[in-house]
Amino acid sequence: MAATASPVVSVDAFQTGAYATVLQNVEPPGRCERSDSIIPRPPKALLIASPSGDREGEFPVLMLLHGFLLYNSFYSQLMQHIASHGFIVVAPQLYTLAGPDCTDEIDSAAEIACWFPKGLKHFLPQKIQPDLSKLALSGHSRGGKVAFALALRKTMLKFSALIGIDPVDGLGEVKKNAVFPPCAPSGVNHWDFYIECKSPACYFVAKDYGHLDMLDDKTRGIRGAASYCLCMSGKSREPMRRFVGGAIVAFMKSYLGGEPEHLMLLKNQDIAAPLELQQVHFRL
Repeated sequence: MAATASPVVSVDAFQTGAYATVLQNVEPPGRCERSDSIIPRPPKALLIASPSGDREGEFPVLMLLHGFLLYNSFYSQLMQHIASHGFIVVAPQLYTLAGPDCTDEIDSAAEIACWFPKGLKHFLPQKIQPDLSKLALSGHSRGGKVAFALALRKTMLKFSALIGIDPVDGLGEVKKNAVFPPCAPSGVNHWDFYIECKSPACYFVAKDYGHLDMLDDKTRGIRGAASYCLCMSGKSREPMRRFVGGAIVAFMKSYLGGEPEHLMLLKNQDIAAPLELQQVHFRL
């Protein structure tokens, strides 16, 4: 008999939630590993953030798709923020190198979603179970494009919520400098994805923050260093990361958890955001 997550309420979605969290990496099968293993491994490497198991429960699941040429590990702090509010966040590493066509990424993300029912529970803390009847899909940058494309496919599992984090169908809107192009140019960016969404939908644009400001404070390697150079950015990533995490939490609690008051707090600005918002749109 599956247990339901005990009601733990965090009033402010922008703050760390009430659940302690754990991060773990899960690797795909090795070349010599039997494909009929009792515990099936995922088709791609995964980073999973979840409640730690201090409280027994069944929790909604969010699949988070990384941006162009980024590592899933760059989102670990964002994932832990979301998980601390009672969610399981699964971030696959879809590729290490990629060209302009994202068809393979869409296929890989679909395979991972199909793996969830048979495999995900084996890689969670002992008392934690995934509630796949409450499954959400999210993607950042090019991962947002992949998420929207996957949501339009017929898959074994139904996604109940779709969340774009500055999704783009090209390379924020504002240049970092004269050398690098905008990371999310007008005409193929977040607004164009939003207007294609069915109601209910909501849209936020943060002022003075950039395309990569929801990533971890420390991002490793050449790609991590480049994440500070390619796009316009704010003075610190922490406010943008808390805002993105809080907005995701509020949206998921509203549409997966049946707690619309969380999103209404954002809509009515009854809760102080960690940054200034440039645009807010709601279609309810």
